[in-house]
Amino acid sequence: MSDDAPTTDDVHRAAAAIRDGDAVVYPTETVYGMGADATSPEAVERVFDIKGRDRDKPLSAGFPDVDSALDYVEVTDHEEAFMRRFLPGPVTVVVERRESLPDVLVSGRDRVGVRVPDHDLALELFRAAETPVTATSANLSGAGSITNPSQLPDEILDAVAVVLDGGTTPGTESTVVDPGQGIVHRRGAMADDIEAWLENEL
Repeated sequence: MSDDAPTTDDVHRAAAAIRDGDAVVYPTETVYGMGADATSPEAVERVFDIKGRDRDKPLSAGFPDVDSALDYVEVTDHEEAFMRRFLPGPVTVVVERRESLPDVLVSGRDRVGVRVPDHDLALELFRAAETPVTATSANLSGAGSITNPSQLPDEILDAVAVVLDGGTTPGTESTVVDPGQGIVHRRGAMADDIEAWLENEL
């Protein structure tokens, strides 16, 4: 982390921006993410616009802990066991959403990706925001992932309210998994451990 690491005031300023409907950039244990109020269709639309992302590609939602996520998703005992085993961690867990998460977030689908990053700054931001936060990479659609704020293009810097600089992140993307169906949609960090757990539990 840089010498000018974000302060608590910086985090609360970013959280306030999220509550106001703006987007922010924050670090995770994988890459930098772009965060906005995941319960607000307007805020979610803003993230799609900033990234230039197709509306048929759903976004994930970030939470400070599994218990917070369970207020917004419906899970089986098996899915909850998976979440409690691998979260916080570099994993996006696909489960059934509740109606409190808008259609635009998930491109009209019934399921949503849940992220609880293993990163203190991201979790502090999520707690302070007091709402689910979009968890999508802070890049322009089709461009490489951002592992340091110095890589952020002007289009994003001009469009977001706050950038929380947590230094350089590892860069390995999260593994995307639907534990209910036993499907790994994208292999990333901890993929071998996840596949072994799924094989044992199923």
